[in-house]
Amino acid sequence: MFGFFSDSFLFFGLRISYYGIIIAVAMGLGVWLACKNARFRNVKTNDLIIAACYVLPLAIIGARIYYFVTNLNMYTSFWQIFEIWKGGLAIYGGVIGGTLGVGLYSLIHKKNFFDIADVVVPSLILGQGIGRIGCYFAGCCYGMVVTDPKFQWFPLSTFLHGEWHLSTFFYESIWDFATFAVLMLLLRKFKIKQRGAISAWYLIIYGVGRAWIEALRGGEGGDSIRIGPVQVSLVLSLILIVAGIVILLFYYFWFKKHPEKVVQYNFQKQDSTKGEILIEKPEEQNPKKREVKFFRKKGKAENKTGEKNEDNKKED
Repeated sequence: MFGFFSDSFLFFGLRISYYGIIIAVAMGLGVWLACKNARFRNVKTNDLIIAACYVLPLAIIGARIYYFVTNLNMYTSFWQIFEIWKGGLAIYGGVIGGTLGVGLYSLIHKKNFFDIADVVVPSLILGQGIGRIGCYFAGCCYGMVVTDPKFQWFPLSTFLHGEWHLSTFFYESIWDFATFAVLMLLLRKFKIKQRGAISAWYLIIYGVGRAWIEALRGGEGGDSIRIGPVQVSLVLSLILIVAGIVILLFYYFWFKKHPEKVVQYNFQKQDSTKGEILIEKPEEQNPKKREVKFFRKKGKAENKTGEKNEDNKKED
């Protein structure tokens, strides 16, 4: 009824993989974080919850299809694509599926794609970092064989399938957490207002890291997805880098030519009691006192203490 194994545990007769638990935790944290970051792109929390209903299922479907298509030699029947409990997910497929989910949500609900994407990518890279820890338990995503005993120690290398391999899943996890820290600084501390900039930096930084890590996975005995001699993930990494640079340059020159179209985010604060959005606006400069007020989009203006301003007093 109960038991623990190298890759899973038994709970009331049901075998649950550690990898699945880790992925579920990563998804939950990702949605929570996206809701916290929503105000930096003037996105409501409720909109993020709805967007997650598009993104998460399509990310899982994309991850499964990508893995299935790039490993057709492992399967004898099309119906095996549905046996997801046996493992077989690829992060790039998840990224592609999640991107389609953001696009579909934006199209149906008439939202700007990059406003949603800029909020989502810090959650995405955090989830990728956590998910790579699950690769240790699943015994996948490792690098080339390590034959020199001097380098046969964890976390530099890992003993898997009777051999020592480079711990590329661990390298990528560290890279992902570092990328997460950079994106959070850009979004929350430096408050970069350029629409799509956070998404572009995700593509560039993650693409660079994944490219050199994928090169380590492509050596002898490495666990790398290939179509013939081509390392698919390495090619996609290079495409991500180029796409990120193109997005940054496009918006830079576009806004330079059309400064009137620069998006001005107000970095909204959420009213937890009424679910209303509060936009921070500084009052006119006063040599003696500078007061900051918050204005509700709907309703009467109030300052931080909830007192009505002079205009509302007159209306009363």
